[in-house]
Amino acid sequence: MKACSRPGRGSVLLWTLWVQLVLSGSGVSAGDATKNCKLITDSKSERKALERLEPLVKINFTVESKIANESYTYVFQLCGDAGGVPGAGVIQEDKKTQKKTIIGRYNTTQAIGGSDWVMLIYGHGDHYSVHCSKETRQAIVMISCDRKIDMGPLEVVLEDRDRLHECFYLFELDASAVCPAIESKLSTGSIILIIAVCVLAVYLIGGFLYQRLIVGAKGMEQFPNYAFWVEVGNMTADGCDFVCRSKSRDDAPAYRGVTAEPLEEEPEERDDHLLPM
Repeated sequence: MKACSRPGRGSVLLWTLWVQLVLSGSGVSAGDATKNCKLITDSKSERKALERLEPLVKINFTVESKIANESYTYVFQLCGDAGGVPGAGVIQEDKKTQKKTIIGRYNTTQAIGGSDWVMLIYGHGDHYSVHCSKETRQAIVMISCDRKIDMGPLEVVLEDRDRLHECFYLFELDASAVCPAIESKLSTGSIILIIAVCVLAVYLIGGFLYQRLIVGAKGMEQFPNYAFWVEVGNMTADGCDFVCRSKSRDDAPAYRGVTAEPLEEEPEERDDHLLPM
């Protein structure tokens, strides 16, 4: 008996540990998926805008771009290592030399949200070697609403490096995650009516099946609570008759048509005594 009890206790412990692991893994609060992004100004509005992008986390968005004889591959990841480069939110890879340049890091993030868009800014990228007063690069990713797709392809809009300060790379991405919630157009009365119709359908179908399969009723008796509804119908008809009629049925009508009853036969008068004898 002891040998049998030990495996049972061991299995219970294993199940307990497994349940605890599942519960601890499912207890991810809102915003944990984007916690790797360090906001410059950790305001509630920016954090809320960033949380709207949670469906895009841990996905590498890749796009190729050709400028004259130069060919580059850009990789963007939300709050994660783009292209496997630690700390990089957006990288640029030269297809000839395979050199990877960090355009923006997610530890320096800004998030600006609108009604149907979110603008994500990664700063503190690698320094320019010649352009933009040798400042650090920064990437701006404009994520716009598109309800038709979950997430679209990444597109390169431009690289503005001809200014003295604050040069940037601009990218575009469409996603349904930033779309505003569609408000329900059903009124309270419509919702109540839909619920009432559903309840009535369940009552009729369930009652019909019960009467037919369990009780064994046939014909109109299959209708649930048939006797009750017949009585209700009769009472309703009587009530309508009582309310709607202006005169009592017992009163004689003012005009009576020709009666269908047979008339009484009058006694026949004989005139035999007028004949000459």
